[in-house]
Amino acid sequence: MSTPEPIVPAVPPQPAPGRRGPHRSVLFFAFAFAVIADPVSSVAYAIEAALHALDGDLSRLLPTMSLVVGLVVVVTANYWQLVRRFPKGGGAAAAAGRAFGPSWTFLPIGALIVDFVLTIGISISAAASAVIALAPALAPLRIVFALVLLVIVAGLTWFGHGGRLLFAVMTALFVVVGVTVVVLGFVAPHSLGTAPATPNPGAHSAVLAVVLAFPVAMALATGVEAPSTAIAQLGQLDDTARRRFGRGTLALLVVIVGGLTLALTVLAGRLHIGLPAHDSTQIADIAHAAAGPGWLYTAFQLTSSLLLLAAASSSFQAGPGLLKALAGTEQSPGVLPTVLGRTNRHHTPYWSVLVYLAAAAVIIVAAAGKEQELVLFYAVAVFVSFLVGLVAMTRFARTERKPLLATVNALAAAAVAFTLAVNLTRGWPVLSMAATVAIAAALHLRWTRAGRPSGIEDVEAKAEAEEDG
Repeated sequence: MSTPEPIVPAVPPQPAPGRRGPHRSVLFFAFAFAVIADPVSSVAYAIEAALHALDGDLSRLLPTMSLVVGLVVVVTANYWQLVRRFPKGGGAAAAAGRAFGPSWTFLPIGALIVDFVLTIGISISAAASAVIALAPALAPLRIVFALVLLVIVAGLTWFGHGGRLLFAVMTALFVVVGVTVVVLGFVAPHSLGTAPATPNPGAHSAVLAVVLAFPVAMALATGVEAPSTAIAQLGQLDDTARRRFGRGTLALLVVIVGGLTLALTVLAGRLHIGLPAHDSTQIADIAHAAAGPGWLYTAFQLTSSLLLLAAASSSFQAGPGLLKALAGTEQSPGVLPTVLGRTNRHHTPYWSVLVYLAAAAVIIVAAAGKEQELVLFYAVAVFVSFLVGLVAMTRFARTERKPLLATVNALAAAAVAFTLAVNLTRGWPVLSMAATVAIAAALHLRWTRAGRPSGIEDVEAKAEAEEDG
């Protein structure tokens, strides 16, 4: 019986002694701000999602978002550990494979495949909403407009995986404009909204409302896993430098995402900005009340829409890149059909891009181009990956006899499991879970039929390393 061809693990060549790449500060800026585009862009719809779950009760919005940010910190702490253990990348898939065996790798991989599709769909829809809030006349064309944006972003992917610095600049611009709006809103707001903060009817019901609402807004946590896998792109750095870049990016993510989220949440209460009209968004209404209808409001809407498109573009790179890594090559086949790994002269796996384009188009149409319809689905699939990663790190800590760390990871896993369970009880989000499990099972079946080729645990790192190649 012949030995099956292995899936080559992603081990980027170590830099030669004395080799110098771009200046470290510029490289870190380009890497970090590009990688956090997804979680930063989630600020545009996560706060509103929480308010919908609270039935518009502004008095409970801050406790809800505070709980959300707290859980984001807990999940980030787990990926801080993952970066230390896997400096060449790999994330939850690598952790699951090393802790429980390669068969468990497919659950976080399936979750990420679904998450990439949803990230594209929700980011495109939210970008369309941001533009529509600026130009309400486009509201009747919401679905068509969103599909046009989708095709444009997918089309740009055809020309390769460049643009990290451009994505970084988009993220930084949004942060600068967002902070300016927040400061103005606290110091000299243009106007006040009309939504009253509903009086608290009782401590028990308030606690219950917050506990049941915060899982919806955990869409804010999507993208937290990105630094732990994206460090595989930094082949010009050694392991120590990659750890620093990964952990620095995670710290930046917590500060920016947590800070902006809480500041905008407090501002929503101070300015009485409740649920928006059908042709607007809550974050747009906050910016309008803080800055007025002038150039700053316009800049806020445009930078937020560009950031959301950058987040979609990032998933249009990472998603097809993962399918390409799973497909392998004609010489060394993987677990998916090799056609998904075929690339053009810009190294873009065009058939895989078309798969994501079609899947994202379906969910955009199904949601009528409204990002709030997709938020519930969004905070499901990626939490499977979070949960598997946390359980794996709990096992590592117990094996290494670190009881305190094991306890912290176990409690975090319980919190993530609760978040997942609450969202699944809402009904339709179970489709995200079903898709995750179905994709994981199909990939496992194909892997088994291929003779269980080795190295599957490193497929995420391989995908990221190839993206930078």
